[in-house]
Amino acid sequence: MNELILNKTPMRTSRNFGMNEIKVADVEIPSQLETFDAVQIVNPNPQVTITRQTKEETIAYGVGEMMVQQVQEHSNCRMHINIVGKTQDTIFLGFPCSAKEKNLVEYIQIEAEENASAHLVLQYSSEDEDVFHNGMCTVVAHKNANISITFLNLLGQNANHFYTFQNDLREGAHLNYTMVDFGGKNRITNYYTKEAENAVSQLDTIYIGENKERLDLNYITELFGKQSKVKMNVQGALKDEAKKNFKGTIDFKKGASQAVGSENEYCILLSDHVRSKSLPMLLCSEEDVDGEHSAAAGKVDEKELFYLMSRGFSYQESLKLMVRARFHKVIQKLEDDLKEKVLKQIDQRLKD
Repeated sequence: MNELILNKTPMRTSRNFGMNEIKVADVEIPSQLETFDAVQIVNPNPQVTITRQTKEETIAYGVGEMMVQQVQEHSNCRMHINIVGKTQDTIFLGFPCSAKEKNLVEYIQIEAEENASAHLVLQYSSEDEDVFHNGMCTVVAHKNANISITFLNLLGQNANHFYTFQNDLREGAHLNYTMVDFGGKNRITNYYTKEAENAVSQLDTIYIGENKERLDLNYITELFGKQSKVKMNVQGALKDEAKKNFKGTIDFKKGASQAVGSENEYCILLSDHVRSKSLPMLLCSEEDVDGEHSAAAGKVDEKELFYLMSRGFSYQESLKLMVRARFHKVIQKLEDDLKEKVLKQIDQRLKD
């Protein structure tokens, strides 16, 4: 079993930080893939066309060369989603993995035409099977398009989860991601966005790490256009012996005058044995820009914990309430049925 070197940062930092990449040696990559037939599609709008034929495209970063190549050349589930016009309906794509279909390598391409708008939900789930998931979602949002994507990783504890996001925002396009990242013993995510003039992107993520899970989140946004904007908000919780790396990069390229970028990450430490590392970076080749970043981690507030317990809540119930409060703003963005599903997952993953 070869060692995988994944999720390299766009700019190298000190080797002592241990943040330039992640090494994974305990993953069996399937060589033979049968067609994944369990996919669930709900598409109530005729202005959204879903086909199984993907286009060739170049990936700027990605989780890793080998993983990107597997998706592009050997995926067992492919979709090209073309959005024309405005729709209020939610397009739902569900990928339930199981002992029968436990290897999923999917390639999703989303293309929103000029002035188009839509909301998509991508949901990945499994029980405790030894699941392998390697996915990629690319978005091309043409002029003034407005796309919202909810991404739910609800895989089980024994899953290996690798995901590549790549977004190309043309002039005036808006993209809003809401990510719930809860499942997988190895969880490696690479998110990249390229923005043109007046483009706007927002990324809101919540994550939970438990047992001995390893998370590596590498979020990169490059601002090329004048008055482009990006906002990243990441909230997480770690328990048991979980380990997490967060790498957030906002890169103001030449020509991105009056661009605005901000990133914030906060991790609640629910155990003395967890490890949380954060590397927020601002890179700049333009003068007239506004960039800010912050990253922090800390244990639960003892005063808040005492207050909740004095009101009759148990220690474990109090912890759940505090995590829910930290995640509240992101959860509120979800539709009602998804809110209940995510809250149930939080309770389940934070139990003793």
